[in-house]
Amino acid sequence: MSLTNLTIAAALKKLRAREITATELVSAHITASEKLRGLNCYITETPEQALSAAKTADARYMAGNPLPLDGIPLANKDLFCSRGTRTTAASKILENFVPTYESTVSQKLLDAGVAFLGKANLDEFAMGSSTLTSAYGTVESPWKRASSPDVKLVPGGSSGGSSAIVAARGAMGATGTDTGGSIRQPAALTGIVGMKPTYGRCSRWGVIAFASSLDQPGPFARTIEDTALMLNHMAGYDEKDSTSARIETPDFTSGLDKDIKGLRIGVPKEYRPEGMNAEVAAEWDKGAAWLRDAGAEIVEISLPHTEYALPTYYIIAPAECSSNLARYDGMRYGLRVAGKDLTETYENTRAQGFGHEVKRRIMIGTYVLSAGYYDAYYRKAQRVRALIAQDFTRAFEKCDVILAPTAPSTAFGWDEKSNDPIDMYLEDAFTIPASLAGLPGISIPTGLAKNGLPLGLQLIGRAFDEVTMLCVATTLEMAAAFTATPTIMAT
Repeated sequence: MSLTNLTIAAALKKLRAREITATELVSAHITASEKLRGLNCYITETPEQALSAAKTADARYMAGNPLPLDGIPLANKDLFCSRGTRTTAASKILENFVPTYESTVSQKLLDAGVAFLGKANLDEFAMGSSTLTSAYGTVESPWKRASSPDVKLVPGGSSGGSSAIVAARGAMGATGTDTGGSIRQPAALTGIVGMKPTYGRCSRWGVIAFASSLDQPGPFARTIEDTALMLNHMAGYDEKDSTSARIETPDFTSGLDKDIKGLRIGVPKEYRPEGMNAEVAAEWDKGAAWLRDAGAEIVEISLPHTEYALPTYYIIAPAECSSNLARYDGMRYGLRVAGKDLTETYENTRAQGFGHEVKRRIMIGTYVLSAGYYDAYYRKAQRVRALIAQDFTRAFEKCDVILAPTAPSTAFGWDEKSNDPIDMYLEDAFTIPASLAGLPGISIPTGLAKNGLPLGLQLIGRAFDEVTMLCVATTLEMAAAFTATPTIMAT
């Protein structure tokens, strides 16, 4: 088997048995990443750093004291600050920003021995569902539509560079952030696994902020086991992050081999709207049947405020975006475009530094926070958010895990939704409710649509009960036996 086709778990076994070296493994992925440059998955490549980490890992393997993820090559979303490496958030306004510190999550992974291959492309400031808004060019999905192979497809977003490079076998896993679905939706569109942990499970310190009450780091990989292995070394309390949960971090692999007999799987009736994509609905039914066959009980649940989740999110997230992005004014760091006075310098810097989608969300957020509209929009949205969270609390009295689709459709072409922001926002219709409630969610690839593109199913768990969710996800993964690979691959 090609080294780039190995899972993280399989590679670790070979590394510990000294059947391969970390340098060989990392070198193979560097070569693969070079072959995949046409997909534009990276904003900044760091092969020298990766090879240095691999050599250090090999020394530890030789000495018999390797770290838990020693020598595993990963991509790092360019939203995580990297000490000494340019970190842009895919925005022109941070084009030359080189942090002097490392984000907590990426430092934890480095401490576990990983080798970062580069900073993965994304939607600017993580605002998008397509990776079309990056100031450094669009990411192309490695998948092709069977009926129109010449059409360039999106890898989802905002973590599109991360999902595309993992799907194409250029990295064994990747970091991502999920605000309203930015890990789960791209994972579904590219046929890999993507997980949003419970809000507060992974530190946000050193992650460039979009919406502080929603942003949550999480892993991408090609299997549930690999995802759990990564999460083991991403999660944990961090005193530097005031939203970090002071709660015990379990071994996320501990429940992977357990059966699901007796577990109750909730199926929300509100997630089946009129006009729902027939193939997505059929895949959802198939997933429920697989879990029933494995001994779980399928129960219908109600999440009555689901229809308000999308408008609620697109009030709260832009409001927080408006506040968080106020710091980019050309005064302290980042782009500075001088004007005749202070006000004009602000205006010039922000006008040239931010892209259209970021400007749109800043304007929406500023409007809903302005005098006369705060109560009518923002305060009301927060009340609805509380009702959405309450819906989940009540639903989990009847079930242990919730099963739903991840995305409303398969991957779409670059030009097919770019002129309609509302249509683009609807891409996160199934993922946003769990984000508003702060719950863990995971997307598992389960099949292909008639157009040859991946379909994913989503599981939503109780807060801080990722172990049960991962247990059910493993059963779903085994039943689906998804082995399809994208058209464009490094191997």
